[in-house]
Amino acid sequence: MVKQDLNGRHVAENRKARYNYAVEDTFEAGIVLTGTEVKALRKGTANIAESYAEEKNGEIWLINAHIDEFSHGNIHNHEPRRPRKLLLHRKEINKITGALQRAGMTLVPLKVYFDNNGRAKILVGLAKGKKAHDKREDIKQRDWDRQKQRLLKDFG
Repeated sequence: MVKQDLNGRHVAENRKARYNYAVEDTFEAGIVLTGTEVKALRKGTANIAESYAEEKNGEIWLINAHIDEFSHGNIHNHEPRRPRKLLLHRKEINKITGALQRAGMTLVPLKVYFDNNGRAKILVGLAKGKKAHDKREDIKQRDWDRQKQRLLKDFG
């Protein structure tokens, strides 16, 4: 489980993840990056909207995350959509792989940010896909909450 006070610098967010998935548990993981990837992330040129994480050979990998090439990179610049290894504790990896295999869940990246020590971190969520009626229910609840706040502001 992850502390919810992410004080570091925010780089990228998967805003559709909480709409399309019901996130049950979150994990904070480090990312294995090259030097040009870190520089590109510091510029804020990343997109994790279509990315996902999966388990391969007892390790967790981030697939299809796009980090732009660094503009001042040389011939050793990175490939934008290469798979990147996520750094998690063995207990967390075992918990994730068990849930992925038996419960039919998905590992969805939620946020990429820099922590207070300047290290790139990713927040991944263990999630289950929502059906269309669940999404409609969430929209109704959000609208009702917004309307409630307006009423309290006007009459309270």
